[in-house]
Amino acid sequence: MSREPKTMKDLPPTPLSRPKTGSAGETGFWRTFRPVFDMPRCTGCLLCWIYCPEGCIERDEEDMPKVDFKYCKGCGVCVNECPVDAIKMEREV
Repeated sequence: MSREPKTMKDLPPTPLSRPKTGSAGETGFWRTFRPVFDMPRCTGCLLCWIYCPEGCIERDEEDMPKVDFKYCKGCGVCVNECPVDAIKMEREV
């Protein structure tokens, strides 16, 4: 039985994709490194969005990823999951 794969646009948004303010409030100030996207290289697969443990990668109006740095802790999971190496970690300034 063959099924056509769904695109990310066909999937419903999930509540897990939005960061929630917890007891610690905004947590982005904890980070030492931040993810930087090379958007021309990005294929829009959104694996970074799916695997972000903090839910701080959002989808913009073109369904491309963008980071909410108020909550990003700089863990680098998005970098490890990107199949085209479109995300690099840079030291926070």
